[in-house]
Amino acid sequence: MRILVVVGHPLTGSLTHALAAAYAQGARSAGAEVRVHDLAVTPFPHDPASRADLRAPDGDTTHLDPAVAALVDDVRWAEHLVVLHPQWWGTYPAVLKAYLDRVMLSGVTFRYRSGSLPTRLMQGRTARTVMTMDSPGFWNRFAYRDAAGASLGRATLAYCGYRLTGRTTFAKVRFSSPEQRTRWLATTARLGTRDAARRGAARPSAAPVPA
Repeated sequence: MRILVVVGHPLTGSLTHALAAAYAQGARSAGAEVRVHDLAVTPFPHDPASRADLRAPDGDTTHLDPAVAALVDDVRWAEHLVVLHPQWWGTYPAVLKAYLDRVMLSGVTFRYRSGSLPTRLMQGRTARTVMTMDSPGFWNRFAYRDAAGASLGRATLAYCGYRLTGRTTFAKVRFSSPEQRTRWLATTARLGTRDAARRGAARPSAAPVPA
């Protein structure tokens, strides 16, 4: 299993980072090959200079900034994508939105079709999301209308063809105890082990880019 872990937090040392490390360790212990995009320390140009920076005609990324092209290559490589992030202002930090804009490109993860829904180029691949938040669950559902889940899970990952295998939310972080956080880390490590142990669950529809 080839797994890409995306840490969607702009500051190092966060709980999101600890959860990502636990997931990666669990996955590797079960034999998965894991790559990590830590957006707190991964430099890439957040703002596109032109519309061409948001397109990859026929999958061609040679026109992109090399840092962005390398991130795209890892997305193509991965059979399973895991995105971890905190809930900020009802959704997720700007650094994660910039990442999605720059790497989930037309021609790579989906292809437009005239007058119909796009071709979902990530079909056969799977994804999981893990979110931390201070809000109680009922507030996220009724006040925020689960904006993060709709934006990331449905409007982005499912739109590109990923099959969502799980969505985990840890709350309320600000009021959690060290013991509770330890349990969250153990839960996330088990998710990594479980995902890595799946056999034949992910069969990418397109050949991965050579590493």
